[in-house]
Amino acid sequence: MNAAAIPDISIASFESGSIDAEAFDHEAHVYVGWLYLQQYPLPEAIERFSGALRRLTAQLGIPGKYHATITWFFMFLIAQRCDGSRGTDWFTFRRTHTDLFASGEDNVLKRYYSSEILGSDLARVSFILPDKLAA
Repeated sequence: MNAAAIPDISIASFESGSIDAEAFDHEAHVYVGWLYLQQYPLPEAIERFSGALRRLTAQLGIPGKYHATITWFFMFLIAQRCDGSRGTDWFTFRRTHTDLFASGEDNVLKRYYSSEILGSDLARVSFILPDKLAA
């Protein structure tokens, strides 16, 4: 996702499923999660984001792509990073928390979860606490 596309994604477009699915990459997921956390308390943000994401994956014919543990964990991380900095704009947040966007071996999930847990059927349908200590 490029920075120019960010304003085209909103909570309303995400919840209605009218976003461009091809452009809805990892950064877009984090951005929409950040939007929810700017507007709602954490429990409501998780509920709304998760529900909309499950509807979107079903609409796209890929309901199995939804992963509860990854979704919830990222919402918790984003909320933690937002704590005390509500009102910080997206570009500042993005620049300050680059680890949320790393891929491969630098993916933040690898610091907290084993591949066995993330690959489990249970982790796809229910949030599972991390099984590793962050390094």
